[in-house]
Amino acid sequence: MSTRNQSLLSIRPEISTAKVYDGITDQEAFQNTTLRPIIKMQHNLLIAVFSNYIVKHKNAFHNLNLDDQLRYIENAIQKDIKFRNSLKGMIIGQFTVEEYKLYIQNSSALNKRMMNIVKERLIHSIQLFTKPETLEAI
Repeated sequence: MSTRNQSLLSIRPEISTAKVYDGITDQEAFQNTTLRPIIKMQHNLLIAVFSNYIVKHKNAFHNLNLDDQLRYIENAIQKDIKFRNSLKGMIIGQFTVEEYKLYIQNSSALNKRMMNIVKERLIHSIQLFTKPETLEAI
């Protein structure tokens, strides 16, 4: 194994609930062994990137109610192709060459899984996207 591969694999968090067992699909196995650990590792970066996305879009996110904020996150990930590609790049860049070879065999389905996990992480961290002046008042 190359030094890059060893380094990438060694810094990934272990996810005890990410099980791989007989009978699961290759896509689910890839999701559990590669995507979930990488996305967990990149969590703080994903939060920072989405916070910047909010600012670049004139902080409209902050004026929305909770339901609309959830839709905003989903739309940003699903419909803003540049943003979506940026997120994918942050994750794919953490693949080993072997993982990348597996990924390109079924990239469309794996991209859906990847973006769904990212969306869920952002939604579960929605409290981190409060207005900066709101935080100062506390």
